[in-house]
Amino acid sequence: MRARLLSPFWLPIWFFLAAILVGTVLLHLEASAVTGTLPWLDSVFTATSAVCVTGLVVVDTGSFFSVFGQSVILGLIQLGGLGIMTYTSLVLFLLGRRVSLTDRMAVGQTLLRDPSFKLGRFLRRVVVGTLLTELVGATLLLILAPGGLSPYCALFHAVSAFCNAGFSLFPDSLTGWRGEWGVCLVFMVLITMGGLGFYVLNELVSLGRSLVSRGRAGLRLRPRLLSRHTKIVLETSLVLALGGAALIFLAEYFGREGSGPWDARLLEALFQSVTCRTAGFNTVEVPHLTNVSLSFMLALMFIGGSPGSCAGGVKTTTARVWLGFVIASLRGRSQTRVGGCALSQGTLNRAFTLIVFGSLLIALAALILNVTEGGDVPHFMARGHFLEILFEVISAFGTVGLSTGLTPKLSAAGKAVIICMMLIGRLGPVWLLSALQSWQEDVSYRLPEEDLPLG
Repeated sequence: MRARLLSPFWLPIWFFLAAILVGTVLLHLEASAVTGTLPWLDSVFTATSAVCVTGLVVVDTGSFFSVFGQSVILGLIQLGGLGIMTYTSLVLFLLGRRVSLTDRMAVGQTLLRDPSFKLGRFLRRVVVGTLLTELVGATLLLILAPGGLSPYCALFHAVSAFCNAGFSLFPDSLTGWRGEWGVCLVFMVLITMGGLGFYVLNELVSLGRSLVSRGRAGLRLRPRLLSRHTKIVLETSLVLALGGAALIFLAEYFGREGSGPWDARLLEALFQSVTCRTAGFNTVEVPHLTNVSLSFMLALMFIGGSPGSCAGGVKTTTARVWLGFVIASLRGRSQTRVGGCALSQGTLNRAFTLIVFGSLLIALAALILNVTEGGDVPHFMARGHFLEILFEVISAFGTVGLSTGLTPKLSAAGKAVIICMMLIGRLGPVWLLSALQSWQEDVSYRLPEEDLPLG
């Protein structure tokens, strides 16, 4: 039993639960609030939202919490962002080194068995790279923010942006910088970098160094090629960001009147397209967006960021696999091709398990919230409530943090549901399913297989 509880599948779960427990106790202290104390359930909710880098809040972070409480939240954000990014990036890094199956299994058990891999150097790269990026982002915010920011405020928002947390010290998030291209670009770059994952960022840095060194030496530019994983992540992220921005721009441009010039609307659409896939910041009030925009944002939040990153969701690679399968089916191909290579059946099974399991969890959570948050209200009195609930659930599952304003109004049972969705979304439904399956005994026999009519 002890070996199962300490297996690689369960260690991240215990890590997050322990961090949430410590954060809950600290946020409940009188020193964490300006006046009074935060109730226990709200403390659990806030700690979970911070560790799972979600950004959903039940109280205003900037006005309710003291500097100590804000620092606790900042520490939980950094801990949660670094924890999951380090572990998953490490797995991706090792799998990309083409180690043998035996070594892979050994590394998966202890993370130390590959003699050619220097764990300390890799972890230093992750930590130093993260802290350096956040420091540069905070410096740029200090320079570009109109009206000026305190160093602490700039650092808080830079960490929150890179870790894709979405926590803000302003009650209206970033709506005060709605038309500021410089500030918004800094946030979008930090959010995008945190959503790509350290494995991808590490390859991009290596590519940049190769180009610079060859350019200085006067050699012909033939840098090391990017891996297929990195290419797919970059292509898919770019298409989702620009495609989402175009759809939101059109929905808002034709759906709302008197919302400013087209360039301001374009910036709003681009920012929301980037942030709604993982970060949770907003430069426009979410309840003021059209239902069409909210529908597009639901899809982007469900997809989320990339593997090995601070982002949640089913991930960009999963969406790319699903799209490749659809295209292959329409063309009558027996193999699914993504990035010029055919995918294994195991990859397809994991992708569809993630999509189906995630969809079922969202449907179940939405159903429960419909019961707890107005199950006794007739439909004509609760018009639009279902969209708000669905938006809240997918935002928690994708660890996004955007809300139509429902979070502070949730009942105790509703908050418990969102807490569970944030934790599952941060760990990943497949990871949780694998952890549960690790306790099961596999059967040593196979049944005869038959076809079943479908469609």
